[in-house]
Amino acid sequence: MANGIDKVKFHYVDVSFYFPKRNMLKSFILQKLQKEGRKVEALNYVFCTDDYLLAINKQYLQHDTLTDIITFELSPKAQPLIADIYISIERVRENTSVFRTAFRNELLRVVFHGILHLIGYKDKSAIDAQVMRNMEELYLRQYSTWNIGRK
Repeated sequence: MANGIDKVKFHYVDVSFYFPKRNMLKSFILQKLQKEGRKVEALNYVFCTDDYLLAINKQYLQHDTLTDIITFELSPKAQPLIADIYISIERVRENTSVFRTAFRNELLRVVFHGILHLIGYKDKSAIDAQVMRNMEELYLRQYSTWNIGRK
């Protein structure tokens, strides 16, 4: 596709949910990465179950905990971005109760969280986590505004 959205792919492993306006979201993601100087070769979002993501967390990160997202950048430095972002839909659904938000907003927040990691944001310290949260909220607002009037 001319606008490059074919470089962003959504995959579903043992989960299904309604995900409207996927192509608009892909365009927004590409725009954000481009603005940060990241050319995209391949960006894969894998929406999965808790069990699937827990197995990845144990195998690759040696963490025996549930998480909503794991981001792997696979590209060499200074090369176009190749990355896999795994998102547990079960965690997203649970987070809607914790954060008292709609599923769509929480899903978008986690999707944006992944690209924020890819452009260098961290979330291990309390300060970094707050900066990350502020950026997620900014992206949510920008996407909402950007989305108005688009098909």
